[in-house]
Amino acid sequence: MINLSNLKPAKGSVKNNSRVGRGQGSGGGGTAKRGHNGAKARSGYSQKRGFEGGQMPLQRRVPKFGFNNINRVEYKAINLDTIQSLADNLGVNSIDLGVLYNLGLTQKSDFVKILGRGVVSSPLEVKVNAFSKSAIEAIEKAGGTAIVDTVFNPDASIDLKGKKKSAAKEIKNISKSKVLKTVQILELPKLKSNVKVESATGASKSKIVVDDLKKVEGIGPKIAELLSNGGFDTFAKISIASIEDLQAILDAAGDRYAAHNPSTWSDQATLAAVGKWEELKELQERLNGGRPE
Repeated sequence: MINLSNLKPAKGSVKNNSRVGRGQGSGGGGTAKRGHNGAKARSGYSQKRGFEGGQMPLQRRVPKFGFNNINRVEYKAINLDTIQSLADNLGVNSIDLGVLYNLGLTQKSDFVKILGRGVVSSPLEVKVNAFSKSAIEAIEKAGGTAIVDTVFNPDASIDLKGKKKSAAKEIKNISKSKVLKTVQILELPKLKSNVKVESATGASKSKIVVDDLKKVEGIGPKIAELLSNGGFDTFAKISIASIEDLQAILDAAGDRYAAHNPSTWSDQATLAAVGKWEELKELQERLNGGRPE
């Protein structure tokens, strides 16, 4: 029978605290169960996150670069030459977010911005999230309209779905026929490549003159090397090259060349190939780093 004389806690409900003594006789060793000297042996210790024993912590050793703007809007860039190719090969004169999605050029969540690389020759109605200033001017100059519109309706142009591959094949065939029609221009550098030079003895020697591609505004030493490696080593070859071919060489070289715009290189190279340096100089005065202003 339970009464005040035998009342006690249930078995296991009470745990005796470990009494920390001093010295060997306490049963806790010479450190009385507190370990060796240091912060953990002191009362009130709490370890801070990232603390590494007094040395410089990792988050301060590793440098921090850049700035992440939480309000930045990332756009999917579509250039004028791309939308013009859609008009030429698919007969699309009204381009919006749904059309670009059905053709596989964008994703559902993309914000699309039209940029000014290339030439527009058809009156197009373009409705996307944003435009560059040069793109608006080019579209309106061709008789089209540039409208900022965020409506995404792919059902209205569902019949265009899957036609991107056939359009790309047509563009490739057109670029090939362009090269075949203008292959005679390639003979132009050969007229200038061998220049007779009279030596001191009176004997004539042939000196090979290589086109200096750096005379084209926007082409520096590195890009000139890339173009030469890609087969465009003369003014004549660049003059008949499509913007897509030149841009593909820049894209393959990496992000460091992403800011370069080859849209005027063909026009400049055409003037340089025939030796019209004064006209080339006048053209370059209207450019900004090789880009149309």
